[in-house]
Amino acid sequence: MVTPNDVVAGIKRATKRHYAAEEKIKIVLEGLRGEMPVADLCRRENISTAIYYRWSKDFLEAGKNGLTRDTQRNANEDQVKSLRNENEHLRYALANSVLEAQRLKKSLGLL
Repeated sequence: MVTPNDVVAGIKRATKRHYAAEEKIKIVLEGLRGEMPVADLCRRENISTAIYYRWSKDFLEAGKNGLTRDTQRNANEDQVKSLRNENEHLRYALANSVLEAQRLKKSLGLL
C-alpha cells in the first residue's frame, strides 16, 4: 500500500533538479569570487547553502588533488599493459586452483 509520505517522496525525487558539473562549477566559482553573499547566490540558484558548501568542498578537494598529483607516480602505458597481463595470468591461476580444489573434493566425495 502506498502511503502519502511515499507519494510526497516520489514527487520530491521526480522534481529534484540535477545540476551538470559545468553548472556546479559556475555556481561555486561565482561564490568564491565573493561578488554576492553565498546566501543570495543560493537563493538565486534555488539551492541550499549546505549543497553549495558541499560542492565548494568537493571542488577545492579536486583542485588540491590535481596540484599534488605530480608527487604521485603515474603509470606509463607499458606498465599498464604489464599489470593487465599479470592480472590475466593471476585470474587464470586462480580459476585453475578453484577447479582443482573442486575436482579433489569431488573425488573425496565431499561434493
